[in-house]
Amino acid sequence: MGMKDAVPYLGMVGVQFIQVGLIVAIKEATSSGMTKFTFVSYYNALSSLILLPTSFLIHSCIANVTGNAAIEITPASFTSAILNLVPGFTFILAVIFRMEVVHYRSSSTQAKSIGTLVLIVGALVVTLYKGPSLLTKPSHRNISQRFRIQQETNLITGGVLLVIDCLASSAFTIAQALLLKECNAELIIVFFYCFFVAIMCAILSLVFDRDLAAWSLRPPVRMLAVLYAGFIGSAAQVSIGIWCLKKRGPLFVAVFHPLGIIISAAVGILFLGDIMYLGSLVGSIIIVAGFYSVMWGKANERKVFEDEVSSLDESTSEEAPLLQKH
Repeated sequence: MGMKDAVPYLGMVGVQFIQVGLIVAIKEATSSGMTKFTFVSYYNALSSLILLPTSFLIHSCIANVTGNAAIEITPASFTSAILNLVPGFTFILAVIFRMEVVHYRSSSTQAKSIGTLVLIVGALVVTLYKGPSLLTKPSHRNISQRFRIQQETNLITGGVLLVIDCLASSAFTIAQALLLKECNAELIIVFFYCFFVAIMCAILSLVFDRDLAAWSLRPPVRMLAVLYAGFIGSAAQVSIGIWCLKKRGPLFVAVFHPLGIIISAAVGILFLGDIMYLGSLVGSIIIVAGFYSVMWGKANERKVFEDEVSSLDESTSEEAPLLQKH
């Protein structure tokens, strides 16, 4: 693999690091009193200002708001694990919209299909099975029954919100891919993505929050979180993602979500005080296995396509002298 072929892979690895950083920024901002609507509105407004001089899509608030609401009440590792449903939903939508080649007898299609199912099973394991804690122990041994029920309720509620987020994100990825066929201006697409989300969330904040204090950028953690989310978490992440989407297609972009498991688990345990449970570990291993199955299918499919193109070029060059004789 040459450097040119490696760039999309490096880009998507970078996107996963950025995504985990964005999850941390959201948790810090909302824990200080900023609401999900004001935070999304702020950082998308900042992103649109960053992109305005050079750029241009309308993205529903569903993915932003439901995702951020879930992040408020669930651990970072849990959030990142559930987001790995995105490849499965994206694959299904890509097949429906004929953006993925499907030959049921080919090893590539079988690997992608099985990998997609494995990803979904892994996400369900993380959601439904907790198990004993690993690596770290809860700081308070005598946790009240009420707190445990609330924690379990938060995980269920957060899981439902994250599934909605995954569906919206998958649909958005497909919509981007379809739009990129008609429009080559990636930055213009990113600009309108940020611009309209900022406007819609500002309106929703005024309707539902009705709290002007939520718009304050003090304490400083709010300002830092907005700056990171605006410059890196939104503008840079979406720009890189759209570029990779254009180069390799929607499924390629979606299957990199599982990388966030490792990153978010490490960040959550080291910096946020999260607890790693056996269910999260088992589910994560299953998800990663599904990820590599899909990636193998994509790589094999690409190789077959390149071999067919090469064979076609060779046959064309061999026939050329015969045509010249006529």
